[in-house]
Amino acid sequence: MADAADFQTLHEIVKAARDNLAPEPWDYVIGGAETETTVKRNRQALDSIAFRPRVLRDVSDIDSGGELFGHKLRLPVLLAPIGSMQDIVDGGGLVPARAAAAFGTIQILSSVCAPGLEAVAAETEAPKIFQLYVRGDPPWVDEQLRRAVDAGFVAFCLTVDLDAYSRRERDIAKRHVTTGRLQVTGDTNQALFSWEDVKRLRDLCPVPMILKGIATEEDAALAVEHGIDAVYVSNHGGRQLDHGRGGVDVLPEVVAAVSGRAKILFDGGIMRGTDVVKAIARGADAVAIGRLQGLAAGAAGAAGIVRALELLEAETRIALALLGVTGYAELEDSHLHSAPPVTAPHVLSAFPLLDEGY
Repeated sequence: MADAADFQTLHEIVKAARDNLAPEPWDYVIGGAETETTVKRNRQALDSIAFRPRVLRDVSDIDSGGELFGHKLRLPVLLAPIGSMQDIVDGGGLVPARAAAAFGTIQILSSVCAPGLEAVAAETEAPKIFQLYVRGDPPWVDEQLRRAVDAGFVAFCLTVDLDAYSRRERDIAKRHVTTGRLQVTGDTNQALFSWEDVKRLRDLCPVPMILKGIATEEDAALAVEHGIDAVYVSNHGGRQLDHGRGGVDVLPEVVAAVSGRAKILFDGGIMRGTDVVKAIARGADAVAIGRLQGLAAGAAGAAGIVRALELLEAETRIALALLGVTGYAELEDSHLHSAPPVTAPHVLSAFPLLDEGY
């Protein structure tokens, strides 16, 4: 693997991942469902937002940190759950755990990520969130919650947009099945899971509870009514429902529906510091990176993820300063403006130098 300290731009990390990874894990990381329209719309939605900067402000002291559930974040960028991280890098879920602790953010651990929740929890003392796919009956779900709480996870996240497993044609074309998918049984339990189950689990859960996969104002309102602590706006990175909306386009209606009663998390195409700023200006309290995290792990393991976060931090701080603000609280809708994209959307179109020999 490359020395992560040598990476000076995010596109260099992506290039190293492409060079390092075999075709199967590479396509797993960058792929989406069917026509990959939702993947492209995630990028198109971000690229359709332009900035309206203010000048002659004192921006000599920028605060680019954040907070979630009382835990300080060096940057409000979480590490999204990746179910088959073990297919990308040796060590699986231990790798982002180490990176999150080293940088100062929070890992969200997927329930189908090896080597399992207890092993990852024991790897570092940094705060972690456990994410669950519902693959068993209510007693099974309750047991996963108990294990996560006993292991010290600071919040519990239910993914709710996987009632049917999508057709990811990059994987199908290679006849590739990820290790995370191989260990999945009991798929029908996710399809049976309902708001009544959410209420029952919320009553049992002693830590903040998150619903991941919210994509409408109606479901955001229901989440808050059911006592959810954080609404996680996500279309699974375009890996589930094809022809969905671009993720950042969903934020305004969710923000209005939540009306400050819960935290709002977001993922969907976040690749650059400007993306972080756009999502937070649109109302997110924090964002999460999935593909970029996987690419960074493929490029240089935990050190690669840390370096990607460092570069995101540098880009974010520059964007804040050039917008004329010293922190996220000063961001307003007036800093944003609709504009046509200048690049055709693609999963990696945020890195225009990738194929230009640099």
